[in-house]
Amino acid sequence: MSRIGRRPIPVPSGVTITINNRTVDVKGANGELSRQIPEGINVEQQDGSLAVTRVNDEPNVRALHGLMRALLSNMVTGVSAGFTRALVINGVGYRATKNGNGLRLAVGYSHPVDIDAPQGITFDVPAPTRVEVKGIDKELVGEIAAKIRSVRPPEPYLGKGIRYENETIRRKAGKAGKVGGK
Repeated sequence: MSRIGRRPIPVPSGVTITINNRTVDVKGANGELSRQIPEGINVEQQDGSLAVTRVNDEPNVRALHGLMRALLSNMVTGVSAGFTRALVINGVGYRATKNGNGLRLAVGYSHPVDIDAPQGITFDVPAPTRVEVKGIDKELVGEIAAKIRSVRPPEPYLGKGIRYENETIRRKAGKAGKVGGK
């Protein structure tokens, strides 16, 4: 049995869960999320927690067991606390500004790059070199953060570009110069 899949999901107070047929709806203080449950996976509500079980041990059902438990856990965390992904911008003249509910990046191109916030995502710019992507859907927060990072990924020689806050960039040595030549 899946080690992750067999752990119950604690449901904090203020979060309500509704299970209809193959759909799980999670409502909390921050919003509402919904997800389809695949065949072979069962979700049951038990006094203050959710239990995810599987019907049989077929390989495709076993693969989905831990995944569905993790996705449902992320939904409960998202509607109660939310998710944040921070990005850091390095480079001379590189900066970010809020543009309505979107984001405007000046990262060394001849033009600014505008990124619109999809529904459920908000951008926070506490400093010109720091961007925070916030939302209740962990998958969407990570996707938008990756999209922002892909505008100017960090380069290995000077470290310029957009990187995640906890990301380490392996730096390369530049040109070594002429060694022992004529």
